This record gives sequence, C-alpha cells and structure tokens, in this order.
Amino acid sequence: MTDAPVHHALDSHADARKRMVDSQIRPNKVTNPRILAAMRHLPRERFLPDGLDALAYADEDVPLGKGRFLMEPMVLARLLQIAEPREGERALVVAAGTGYGAAVLSQCGPRVTAVEEDPGLLALARDVLGAEAPGVSLVTGPLAAGWPSGAPYDIILIEGAVREIPAAIAKQLKAEGGRLVAVIAGPGRTNQAVLAEATQFGLRAQPVFDCGTPALPSLLPAPEFVF
Repeated sequence: MTDAPVHHALDSHADARKRMVDSQIRPNKVTNPRILAAMRHLPRERFLPDGLDALAYADEDVPLGKGRFLMEPMVLARLLQIAEPREGERALVVAAGTGYGAAVLSQCGPRVTAVEEDPGLLALARDVLGAEAPGVSLVTGPLAAGWPSGAPYDIILIEGAVREIPAAIAKQLKAEGGRLVAVIAGPGRTNQAVLAEATQFGLRAQPVFDCGTPALPSLLPAPEFVF
C-alpha cells in the first residue's frame, strides 16, 4: 500500500487540471490511463516557484530561471507514453527540475530516481515530492553523469532537449528492453522527440514527433573558439 498525497479539501486548480488533460493531452494521442490519471491528480502548480501559478496548466514550457523550464504537459505525456512505463520497473529522470515529470512517471508504476544539479530546483523538488510522490528518490549530481549507482534502468527520461544523448547516460540503459526517451535539438527551432533502445552498436534512436522543447543549458556542447 502506498502513501496517498494529501490535498486541501478545496482544490481551486482541479478544473484546470481536468481541462489540461481533456484539451491538451488526450487530443494529442495520449491514451495511457495511468498517465492521464496522474496528470489529472498531481497539483502541477505546486511544482512551480511562487508567483507562477497562473502558468501551471498552460500549453507551453514554463520558465524556472537560469535557462531551465518545466516541460510542456503534452510533450511530457507523449514522451512517457512512448516509454511504456510498467509496474515495478526501474526508471531514471535526468534534469528532473522541480520533480513534476518524476512524480507523473512514479504514479505510472516504476521506481523512479530523479537527478538534478541546480540547488534551487532541488530545494523545491524536495519539498513537493515529499508530499506528492514520496516514492521518488531525489539525488543530486551533474546531469551528464546520470546516476550510475542505480543502473541499469528500464526507462530513462531526459527532461529537456539535448544535441545528443550523453554517453554516460546511454550506458545506464538496460541492454534488453530498455527505453530512453528524450528530445534531440536540431539546427532550427523545431526539435524531435525520440525513442532510443540499446543495441550492440550503441543507441538506436527513432524520431516520434516534433516539438519545441528548450535545450538543457548544461548539456549543450561547449562553444568552439574561432581564431
């Protein structure tokens, strides 16, 4: 038996959550009942810094400061659906931010480890996950390193766009049946969500849908100097 999150008797955001699912998530091919139920239930506004409540259920990425964002609800839901989370699997969320994606994934059945490196985001995540998703293990470390002590993972979610999957993270994916979902940043404004699986030749990534997810600053390649 898991601990159920405790909410205020009067939930002023309940209608907004329902509208988010019915107008943003379900029309975009998300049918997984656990994902839909988690996003109807979790108070997304609690995963945002003070003053940003009005943006909690907007159909867009919400800025968290220092170039970081809370991923657009539809993109997160579609990434989780293509990952096909199952009960009891081991999952890693890289760049967990304030913990919303990790909380949704946890309510879909996997045992989730969430890694974040920003102290401010970690502080907020620690508070809200303790109340809303106590089963999530929140850890701190450089994003590019993933969390090797918990590997191998059945699922890896990278919450933000990257130019390429960091090699250290790719090695942490389970060789048989492991699924990695991420957004690959292209040269233009449109990025591609991908589903990647481990092969003997490395990760094999398949594009699934286009999106505009912002890049993760610390996972961008260092700029080259031109002399």
